[in-house]
Amino acid sequence: MSQYTQSPQPQQPYAPTQVPGTQPARNGLGVAALVLGIIGTVSGLVPLLFWLAGILGVIALILGLAARGRAKRGEATNKGVATFGAVLGLVSLILSVVGAVLTFKAVDDVVKDINKEVSGSAASAKPGAAGGTEKDSADDKAVSLDEADTAVYDDGLEVTVGPANAYTPDEFAAGHTKGNSAYKVTVVMENKSKEKLDASLATVDARAGKDGVNAEQIFDGKVGEGFSGTVLPGKKITAQFAFDAPADAKNLTVEVSPGLEWDADQWDLKL
Repeated sequence: MSQYTQSPQPQQPYAPTQVPGTQPARNGLGVAALVLGIIGTVSGLVPLLFWLAGILGVIALILGLAARGRAKRGEATNKGVATFGAVLGLVSLILSVVGAVLTFKAVDDVVKDINKEVSGSAASAKPGAAGGTEKDSADDKAVSLDEADTAVYDDGLEVTVGPANAYTPDEFAAGHTKGNSAYKVTVVMENKSKEKLDASLATVDARAGKDGVNAEQIFDGKVGEGFSGTVLPGKKITAQFAFDAPADAKNLTVEVSPGLEWDADQWDLKL
């Protein structure tokens, strides 16, 4: 029986997976630029997040340009991704500027509205049929108007208060004290502005005599309902008010506030 001897198989030498002298592609910057550019662009679509879009846009633009430089030197293989990331970074910057403009404009409009609500709309005075001296808006703040004078507001609203006439409340009247005198006043508001006027927001108060005691408003079947409803541009509304004053009072100061957006004005009426 013959014996055979098997010769050993030659082993294959280990082949490295990477060619000596080469480095792996460095694509991280391009991917980061793309991700940040996408997030920045989405943030830029929300005006209040303009600051986030601006920050991410700057970073994405820088990383995208750096990644393109790597691709040109052969250190990276994702030149297209890097370019798209840089473009999105630039878009994010543009959206951040637009968002900042819109946000600041909205804030400015809100501040103006608040200032308008706080300061109100000033009025000048137009003398009525009973005479009187015309005053500018600065004088109106310190000087009362006379009966039948008209307060003209800068938006076109006009308010006129007529003279105080003696009034006899009915037996069921509220607000009248026995021994005092009652006076009726007619107030007219004419809407010459371009907007509707909510007349229900108007208030009318009065003080009587040299001491300026509160003149209580009288309510009965004829007076006391006040203003209500909406006044369209070019229309007017009239209401009658009655006030209770001490018997010895010589004057009645009527104060009319057309609403929250307008300054209140006063008329000094002789009794």
